[in-house]
Amino acid sequence: MTMVYHKPVLLKETVDGLNIKPNGVYVDVTFGGGGHSSEIMNRLGPQGKLIAFDQDKDALSNAISDERFTLINENFRYIKRFLRFYGVKEVDGVLADFGVSSHQFDVAERGFSTRFEADLDMRMNQDDKLSAYHVINDYDEEQIKQVLLQYGELRQAPAMARVIVDARKESAIKTSEQLKKVLNRFLNHKKENKVLAQIYQAIRIEVNQEIEALKEFLQQTPEILVKGGRLSLISYHSLEDRLVKRYIRNGLFEGEPERDVFGNFEVPLKKVGGLIVPTKEEIAENNRARSAKLRIAEKL
Repeated sequence: MTMVYHKPVLLKETVDGLNIKPNGVYVDVTFGGGGHSSEIMNRLGPQGKLIAFDQDKDALSNAISDERFTLINENFRYIKRFLRFYGVKEVDGVLADFGVSSHQFDVAERGFSTRFEADLDMRMNQDDKLSAYHVINDYDEEQIKQVLLQYGELRQAPAMARVIVDARKESAIKTSEQLKKVLNRFLNHKKENKVLAQIYQAIRIEVNQEIEALKEFLQQTPEILVKGGRLSLISYHSLEDRLVKRYIRNGLFEGEPERDVFGNFEVPLKKVGGLIVPTKEEIAENNRARSAKLRIAEKL
């Protein structure tokens, strides 16, 4: 039995959201196991094109053998640059599923999962220099506190940062098990998994510069979409979803857009429909879908 690389979340809803034209050009910026991409390909005609991005080399083995398909081994924060490189100026739709793939969680040595004993790594691009080890062992106390506070939304971040810095004076914290032991006092048994997940999320976001990458990506989407082109975006935690929601609504991540004398303001995108979440049936089949939120937008 082969292991499923990644079960796509909200598959039909996300691809439906792109409103696919058979001869259109589409981009899947989080290729992973190719589930969403395969569904897009099924709806494309002979002249249609799909360009996919994934910074993880492991995803390359899932490439779709079809002349209409191109897979680019790069971070989606460089979407405009690489589309230009391939001679594409505008596309009809962009799909993104910002979650960590099941494959990344299930391969113990990648260090993404709280379930396994592993070296502190968490790099989506294994060529990157910054790893979880460096965040835990090289960042100063204030930096660690900010990472845990901003990206893990952990109220005990100041005390956690202090404990980490004190512990590493004795010896480097190299593995997930060592990190758990260091932070044991914060892991109330009833909430251990929840708190650990928040800690891991915070470190992973920092290691992969996920928030910066998301912002850079979103800001490029109005430039690369044709008029009426669609965005179909799945987020998994409030930090991401907030940025997506605000950008669709205001064209900004913070504050309010400038209004004219009549109180009107211009934005590049408009939302299509409301927030879409998985059904109980999908969550029962795929537990990793439980926190998914899909937002769809169209270029004005």
